[in-house]
Order: sequence, then structure tokens, then C-alpha cells
Amino acid sequence: YFFFFNPLSKQKAQRYEAVKWVLVFAIGVCTGLVGLFVDFFVRLFTQLKFQVVQSSVEECTEKGCLALSLLELLGFNLTFVFLASLLVLIQPVAAGSGIPEIKCYLNGVKVPGVVRLRTVVCKATGVLFSVAGGLFVGKEGPMIHSGAVVGAGLPQFQSISLRKIQFNFPYFRSDRDKRDFVSAGAAAGVAAAFGAPIGGTLFSLEEGSSFWNQGLTWKVLFCSMAATFTLNFFRSGIQFGSWGSFQLPGLLNFGEFKCSESDKKCHLWTAVDLGFFILMGIVGGLLGATFNCLNKRLAKYRMRNVHPKPKLVRVLESLLVSLTTTVVVFVASMVLGECRQMSSSRRSGNDTLSLQDISEDVNSSIKTFFCPNETYNDMATLFFNPQESAILQLFHQDGTFSPVTLSLFFLLYFLLSCWTYGISVPSGLFVPSLLCGAAFGRLVANLLKSYIGLDHIYSGTFALIGAAAFLGGVVRMTISLTVILIESTNEITYGLPIMITLMVAKWTGDFFNKGIYDIHVNLRGVPLLEWETGVEMDKLRASDIMEPNLTYVYPHTRIQSLVSILRTTVHHAFPVVTENRGNEREFMKGNQLISNNIKFKKSSILTRAGEQRKRSQSMKSYPSSELRNMCDEHIATEEPPEKEDLLQQMLERRYTPYPSLYPDQSPSEEWTMEERFRPLTFHGLILRSQLVTLLDRGVCYSESQSSASQPRLSHAEMSEDYPRYPDIHDLDLTLLNPRMIVDVTPYMNPSPFTVSPNTHVSQVFNLFRTMGLRHLPVVNAVGEVVGIITRHNLTHEFLQARLRQHYQTI
Repeated sequence: YFFFFNPLSKQKAQRYEAVKWVLVFAIGVCTGLVGLFVDFFVRLFTQLKFQVVQSSVEECTEKGCLALSLLELLGFNLTFVFLASLLVLIQPVAAGSGIPEIKCYLNGVKVPGVVRLRTVVCKATGVLFSVAGGLFVGKEGPMIHSGAVVGAGLPQFQSISLRKIQFNFPYFRSDRDKRDFVSAGAAAGVAAAFGAPIGGTLFSLEEGSSFWNQGLTWKVLFCSMAATFTLNFFRSGIQFGSWGSFQLPGLLNFGEFKCSESDKKCHLWTAVDLGFFILMGIVGGLLGATFNCLNKRLAKYRMRNVHPKPKLVRVLESLLVSLTTTVVVFVASMVLGECRQMSSSRRSGNDTLSLQDISEDVNSSIKTFFCPNETYNDMATLFFNPQESAILQLFHQDGTFSPVTLSLFFLLYFLLSCWTYGISVPSGLFVPSLLCGAAFGRLVANLLKSYIGLDHIYSGTFALIGAAAFLGGVVRMTISLTVILIESTNEITYGLPIMITLMVAKWTGDFFNKGIYDIHVNLRGVPLLEWETGVEMDKLRASDIMEPNLTYVYPHTRIQSLVSILRTTVHHAFPVVTENRGNEREFMKGNQLISNNIKFKKSSILTRAGEQRKRSQSMKSYPSSELRNMCDEHIATEEPPEKEDLLQQMLERRYTPYPSLYPDQSPSEEWTMEERFRPLTFHGLILRSQLVTLLDRGVCYSESQSSASQPRLSHAEMSEDYPRYPDIHDLDLTLLNPRMIVDVTPYMNPSPFTVSPNTHVSQVFNLFRTMGLRHLPVVNAVGEVVGIITRHNLTHEFLQARLRQHYQTI
């Protein structure tokens, strides 16, 4: 593009960089405030619900009216879940955790509506209702999505939902800049959720972005820090009244792991425990693979039987899950719980093990339903508390939980959270997975203490390792999850066991299936690119996977042709070519130097001709009566003779380096192969959005004029409608004559990345992925475009199909 080659001055470049740093800080602050909003209202609604229900249970224990308490709990939960489902009906993409959608977006796939303002409003409001409604979901996943939306929208200073609020902000009007800010926002969401700014940065690098540059790392870390300390500052002030003390780093805090001073045998972990941790990692990987398999089957069932039906059915499914969960929680707490003895240190008031200034004391969240003094109901303590409090109970409660209670709790939570993930409410998966895994780890610790006699075991460590094993088996994250857990525990000595456990859990789970987010991405049919291709793919070349049936435009093309091309195709970019008529004879002789991909061209001739006929029909249906000439002068209708020499044309039109060819005729059945198909000399690549903008602004010239008389648009004018350019079907073209000509050469990219037809697929894949490309033209040795490679041509399924074809031809 002519405006891309106008380098910024040093002063402008410095201003551009300064604005980017300011916006990254603002994204972090706003993401922290979104987390504060969610946490405040979740805490408010949950406390209100449990206070009312708990007082009712205590009264009805004596009067025998527990059914009334159950109805009260159902009333709260069903109301909250109904509101969450209604918000998802307003914006369907707000359902789920949002991590698969953000992963797709950062991989280069545009998911409709995923980063809109309406999405973050429905997401943040809906998740507080779904969590307060007692569903087995977390708010950490939606926080990542919310941060990504903030990162996408804030630097644009405009919104589709708020059309009247617009600022003249000319910076960052490109997909690459927007993607960088979304990466920063996603990292800030992780940092706010777990109080882990480094873990958030690594999450964005490992799970999110496909295209990463060195300068982005420091900005993303700065954004994560801003989010963490913004949330920390306000939460500490609101809950403790000590503004600036920074006592609550994230929405989910694991507290301080410390052995009792009276227990001299206790150690957080020893070398002997590593063997048990490896076994727990294997079991966690198996459990995670089972969870993913069941959830995949449920998701397929929903896609076949729930989603095609009216939207009310989705709301009813959410209410059914809420009803079932509420009844299970209530009945399990009242019937299946055991009365366990509190530890002596607790009874004596020794709070050594309690969290220091961390939300509520662990001892204050125990429930004593149907239990005598000095005992507590272990099942009710886990079920009748917010999920974060239940995790702290499993990590730090010095009293024991019976193996039967832990087994039943794990089984119920496993099945219900698997059923819940995927319904039409905003829902995260981190906290339910951590809670399931913590129960599993605590169960292992109890068994080792009771039946093997390992008195040195610290139950909190095994609960943490179990949580890591199960979560790693479900999501299959390694580096970022290790750092997130270490930052959440604030205990660096846990680094080795957590790392080993997560590695083993991932390897075990990968043997059976993919991670839960990758499964849902595949179910949506999104062309997500992996990190690298398999070794066997190097048997393929670019010519084996490219799309030879091209839709192209000429450097100087009539409006009639452009409108027809845009209306009959959905491609986002088009090669700009000229017909290399001088090479026709050699081409038809099969001269490999001239066109070493003649076999691919011959195979696509019929499809090319069919597309040309389709385009011709669209031209005929394009009413010239709706178009009027915007110029007063007469438009010449004579065409240059077909056999005119190409060099002579260029000599006559010295003002442009490209020949002015006007393709008004479409191939007919009587055309010879030479007439149907000529070698195409490649000159550049132009985007659909640019062509639509040129038509919308009336950038054209008449045939009797030179292309120098065509109006020129600046970069700001070309990107003014970003990120949502008008659709070709919505344009009012009544002022344009279809015979007018558009010179696209000033706006095309004259030097895009290209590959040779003989390039190995691994090289094509690495170039496409690392450079963040969307289109990769395949150009032969003499500058002829013979095909184009898009994201679809590099997906695993497409490559596997082409590899099978390759073996069959051999």
C-alpha cells in the first residue's frame, strides 16, 4: 500500500509507543475493576443466600420442615440461573468460559461478536448469577474472556453497542495491534483471577497467542501487574478497610501452607512423596481424559438435540441442571455427611493454621448441621460454602474429612460439573476442577495416613497436588498452570512437585484425547492451527495443498466486475494479476520453466470457467438502471482489441506500470484452452475490505481519463470503518457507473509473503503461523501465481486428507 511505505518520524513513533503503554495500563486497571465487580456481587448474593438458608435449616432441624428450606434454596438458585440464561440469550457467545473463543481469536480466527461490549456486559453479569446460583462453575475462565474484550475494545474508543460515543483516535486500526491488546487483556484476566501476573503472561503466550513478538512480553506483564494490584487495592480496602495494604492478590487465593508448630514430624513434602505425586499425576490424567470424553459426548448431544430447538429449551436445560444440583447438594449435606471431631488446636483457639488476614478464617466456615458440640458436618462444610471456601477447607482444615465423604463429594462434583460445563450460562472450569482434584488429593492423604501409617504427610500438600493433577488432566496446560499455582500458593518449594505432576497428567491425558478447550474448538469446526506439523507432512509440497482455483482482480478493473466478484465470493483477499499473453504458446506446450504447475492449472480450468460463468450471470443481474455516471463526460465503450500486443499497451499507458485490462466477457463453452486459461502474472494482494471501501468512497476514473485522475485515500480514510467494514450487499452504488474503472495498485500490498510451489509444508506452516498470515500466494519461478494457501489448507484434517491422496497416487 502506498501509505504503508510512508515511515513514521521519530517523534511520531515515540508518541505511538507511549500511547500503547498508557493503553496497556488502562486495560489492566479496567480488567481489575471488572474482577472487583464480579467478586463483590458474587460475595454479596452468596452470603445473602446462605444466611437465609442456613438459618432456615437450623430452625427446621427442630421443627421438621426441611422441605421448606430446600424450597428456599431452590428459589434463590433457580432465579439466579434463569437470569444468567437470559443474558446468554441476549449474547450467545457469552456462554461457557470463553477461553476456546479467545484462543481461536488469538490464533487468527475471527469469531463473530466475541470481543464486543455487549459480550463483556452479559459475560460479567451472567457469571456472577451462575456462580451465586449454586452451579458448579467458576468465575476465573469468564474473567479471562472479559479481560480480552476490554483489551479489544478500549484502544478503539468506539463501540457498535454505543454508536454515539466516538472519538477521533487514529491509532491501532489494524488486526495485528488489536490482537496484541487482546493478548494483554487475556493475561490481565488470568492475573486478576489468580493473583498471578507472571502466570497470566505465560498463559497468554502458551495457550493464547499464535503470533508473538518480543516487545509484547513486557507490555503484557505490565498489564497483568496493573490488573493484579488494582483488584488487590480495592478488595483489601472494601473487605478490611485497609486501603493500600494489598492483602488479597486475586479472586482465588490458596492461602499459606504451613505445618503446625506442635507437629514436629510434619513436612510440607519430602522426596518420598514424589513417587506418590507421580502416581497422582497419572490418575489425574486418566480422570481428566474421562471428564473430557464425557463432556464431549454431552456437547455433541446438545448440538444435535438442544441447539436446533427454540432458545427456550436452552434455558430449560440450565434450570434442570440447577434444580438437580441444588437437590443433590441439599440432600447430600443433610443425609450423607458425617460428624467429625475438630482438632485440639482449633478448640483451644490456636489459629496457627488459619489464613493470615485472608477473607474469612477457615474455622469460621465449617457447618455443624445435625452434629453435637465440638463436631462438624464434613459434607455440609464442603457443599454449603462458596467454592473458594471449600477449596480452603480441603487445603487447610486441620480436622479430617472421612474417606466416604471425600469419595462421594468427588463423584458428585465430577459428574455435575461435567454436565454443567456447556449449558447456556457463563461458566468457568478452573474452580470446579481444582475442587474435584483437592478432594481427590485429600482422600489420598487420608488413606496414606490411616492405612500405610505415613505420619509425616501434610494433607494440604496432597490436596494441592491432587488439584493440580486433575486440572492438568482436564485443560492440559503446563508452564502457565505451574506458575499460576506457585503464585497462588506463594510457596516456591512447591514448584518441583507441581511441575512433575502437571507433566505426568498431561502426558497421560494426551494418550487418550485432547484438552477440554481444544475439544470444544474442534466441535465448533474452527480451523485452529497447531504449533507445528507432523514429520510425515514434509512429504507434501505447497503445490499439494494450495487452492488452484483462484478468484483474482486486475490492476485496473471495471466497477461492474469488482461488484460481481465481491457479491459472488466470500474470499477476504484477492491476487492482483495480469494475463501473461506472451507466454501462452510456451505454456500450452508444457514448458516447465514457464509454468511448472501446468497439471494443477489444467485440473482447475473447468472450475475456473464455471466461476467465470457464475460471475457473468451476476453481472447480467446487476441492473445498470440503478447506476448513474458520476462524471459528466461520455464514457467510451470500445474495448482494446484482443490480440493487441502487451508491450504496446504498456508503452501507450506509461503512467501506470500495469496493463489496463477490462474483463467484460466470461468464458463460453466454445473457447479453447488457450482462451479459457492464460498464465497469470502476480503483482500483489488486495483485501476485500479495501475493495469495499474504494467502492463506498467512489474511488474510480473513467476510461477516457488516466488513472492519475483517480482520487487518493489516506491510510486514516481507508481504515476509518475498522473493524467492521460495510458489506458489499449494503452499499448504495446508485452514483457509480458500472463502466467506470478502479485502479487498485496504490492500495494493494505489492510485496506480500509468497512461497514456491516446491516449498515443504513444514516451511509453509512455520511462515504462515509465525508471521500471522491469512493468505499466502504460491508463485512460480517466473512470477506466475498458481494458487493460494489459506488457514483452511493448513489445518490438521486437511493436511491428513492430502497426505492420504499423496500415498494413493504413489
